[in-house]
Amino acid sequence: MDHSKTVKRSILLCAAVLSSCNWYDKTTVQNVAGPVPAGARVLFFNFGVGSPGVTFYADDRKMTAAGSPDVIGVKYGTVGAGGSYTAIAPGQHTLKGKNAATTDTISRLSTTLEDGKAYSFYQSGIYDTTTKTVEAFIVEDPFVSQFDYSVAYVRFVHAISNANPMTLHATNTVDSTQVAVGAEVAYTAAGAFTPLAQGVYNLATRYTGDTTSAISRTGVSFLAGRVYTITARGDITVTTGAAAPTLDNTANR
Repeated sequence: MDHSKTVKRSILLCAAVLSSCNWYDKTTVQNVAGPVPAGARVLFFNFGVGSPGVTFYADDRKMTAAGSPDVIGVKYGTVGAGGSYTAIAPGQHTLKGKNAATTDTISRLSTTLEDGKAYSFYQSGIYDTTTKTVEAFIVEDPFVSQFDYSVAYVRFVHAISNANPMTLHATNTVDSTQVAVGAEVAYTAAGAFTPLAQGVYNLATRYTGDTTSAISRTGVSFLAGRVYTITARGDITVTTGAAAPTLDNTANR
């Protein structure tokens, strides 16, 4: 018996079985919306207009740039920890943003974090160069319990201190279907996660009764099985530059 031929036939058979099972299919959707692990988890955003780069803390524990002598910090318009949640023990905490270069505390908020829940902490509004402080708020990220993997989930957070309450609208670029992403949202608040069909959307916020857009952004992709937060940040009185209002898109899960 030619054992080399037998071995070759076995290898080819195994390869065929693996191929039929899509073993190597890199497009398989991962389970990104499973239950939140034990403990609390927080995303940290520096959306305070004019704010210096900061290191975020919970009490005296570094939550971003842990163990690093980082003097740049989380810059305005960005998310700490590379956009990942940071684990923290549940209970009462004081969340702070400290100037990464001077270690001065520029934002502070005391809050209670619950076990198994996820949150987003925002530096928001406009940095006060006299007091060297900026506003801050926190919202819960209440992911839906009965997750539908055939759609994306999107919500709206309002982080512009000098803008009126707004509603986020999403228009599908293929069929022009327009959907209100939740209801009207005021400053420091978050809307509900709303299911949207997978696709590319043009986004716009509007004040109640207005037909024109207050803030807009085009060509935003939402993938089925994922969760997103669209946040309005900036200074509503500015039209150009880094302080101009914009809609940030962050994938929560």
